[in-house]
Amino acid sequence: MSSPTPPAYNVYLGPPAPTAPARRSHRSLAAALVAGLVLGAGGVGTAWALSGGDGSADSGAAGDARRSCEALQGFHESDLRADGAKRDIAFNRLGGAAVLSAAAAAGDREFKPLAEAVQRVQNRVARFADVSEPEAQKELKTARSVCAGL
Repeated sequence: MSSPTPPAYNVYLGPPAPTAPARRSHRSLAAALVAGLVLGAGGVGTAWALSGGDGSADSGAAGDARRSCEALQGFHESDLRADGAKRDIAFNRLGGAAVLSAAAAAGDREFKPLAEAVQRVQNRVARFADVSEPEAQKELKTARSVCAGL
């Protein structure tokens, strides 16, 4: 009978097989972006809700719409291409504007066009992280013109 042959050690088998380069997952990036927008918008909306709501006329739907417009006024689309805090601030201001405009629309249908326009801008940013396309610019202009009328 023969005994099994032990494996050979230190035998050169050639270069290792090439591996595919690591791919960045656009879905995970988009999911992280959406989660950040939702959390940021919720935080901004909560902070504004807790700091107001004293029963004055400014705590109703009109007040929410006005605060949404203030957040939108502070939103500069060019900041979306920046790095760090400047970009985070832009995302959170847009998120805050979306949350507050939705609250205003829920309280008074008069503010529904504002809420819809801001939501469409926010959706485009969540999907593409960009508002430079004509359709996004149109929605942003619509939201800002509604704000100008308040």
